[in-house]
Amino acid sequence: MSEAFFVYVTAGSVAEAERIGRALVEERLAACANILPGMRSIYRWEGKVEEASEAVLVLKTARTTLAALTARVKDLHSYELPCVVALPIEAGNADYLAWIESESGG
Repeated sequence: MSEAFFVYVTAGSVAEAERIGRALVEERLAACANILPGMRSIYRWEGKVEEASEAVLVLKTARTTLAALTARVKDLHSYELPCVVALPIEAGNADYLAWIESESGG
């Protein structure tokens, strides 16, 4: 089993996703950041159903940096309660997975 993870983060704008993604890659908390603009979210917040335009930030990181990455996203993010969800990568290109681990402090 791989020690690499996809981390799904939502951001209020593409600019915010870029700022967070760049910081995490520069700080070696993530090997890579992908930004997907144009997401529309519907969610419940403080008892009301809300809608917002957001951007998706997909990060690739190692298990060893997951806690630090999560804390850093919370520090950098404009949201009071940012979405940061880690999904283990079960399988894939072994060389690519090793690259994720080596480039993100693994």
